[in-house]
Amino acid sequence: MWLVNKLFLQVQSSVKPKLLDRSSAQSKSFAVRENRYPNFLKIWHYHPELELVVIKESVGTRFVGDSIEKFEPGEVILIGKNLPHMWLNDDAYFQRNPGLIASAFSIHFREDFVGEGFLNLQSTELLSKLFEKAQRGIRFVDLNFPIEAEINQLIAEKDDFQKLLQLLQILYQLAKQENITLLSSEGYQTTKINEGSDETHKYIFKYFNKSIQLNDVAAVAGMNPSSFSRYFKRIHRKTFSRYLIEIRIGYACKLLMENKSNISSICYESGFNNLSNFNKQFRKLKGMNPSEYIKMHD
Repeated sequence: MWLVNKLFLQVQSSVKPKLLDRSSAQSKSFAVRENRYPNFLKIWHYHPELELVVIKESVGTRFVGDSIEKFEPGEVILIGKNLPHMWLNDDAYFQRNPGLIASAFSIHFREDFVGEGFLNLQSTELLSKLFEKAQRGIRFVDLNFPIEAEINQLIAEKDDFQKLLQLLQILYQLAKQENITLLSSEGYQTTKINEGSDETHKYIFKYFNKSIQLNDVAAVAGMNPSSFSRYFKRIHRKTFSRYLIEIRIGYACKLLMENKSNISSICYESGFNNLSNFNKQFRKLKGMNPSEYIKMHD
């Protein structure tokens, strides 16, 4: 992983991700492509379009927000608008090996690709929730439909209206999937997550870097601390304290990547009371210390 991190450092020309133009040349509403290259584009980037990616061939490391994981063929990922990301192939794919190919389907579309107000309809509630979750990046596990075959059908379709219906069908089936993993941490996207959240989550994201306590959040929820603690763990499948730490570390990652200040300052700005605990929790969640994380994005 350290070698991959060093390569990530080499391909970064700056800390901030690059805005790429992913607007469709073939359609006003969306673009679908089958990419086949010696290696994937090694640029840390973002765009206002959502992106559905299906990996067909190649392996490497996937970067989505503050998430860093290995990828392999068959992976299906939905990236939300303006969420920085990159698929970085292993070293072998950059050594002119004719036997190695990086291949993937990619579909780029805006939230309003069917028209303004579409996601406000009761019948499109599932899609609206899907796009909201995509703000953190979604990995779909064990899909119950043949997505590659359906994308091939989408590419082959000549009629624009039928093409639109086929894309909606694919997204609708993805929206019904229950076995998913959200990639980037909530803390990485605090400003976006805060929009539209319930009062409890609004309170958490407003005060996560302060001296926030379980009792405070329970009071906002109108529950006693014990009941709220059980309720929170049942809904989030983790304790409130673990949830709060993950938000703080995600926010710290965002600050470290933006190079806003030094590690000590970021420790306290993220809500930790001492540097030792910050380093401990950071390593526990990210598998490296903050200094190593900075070197990745310097």
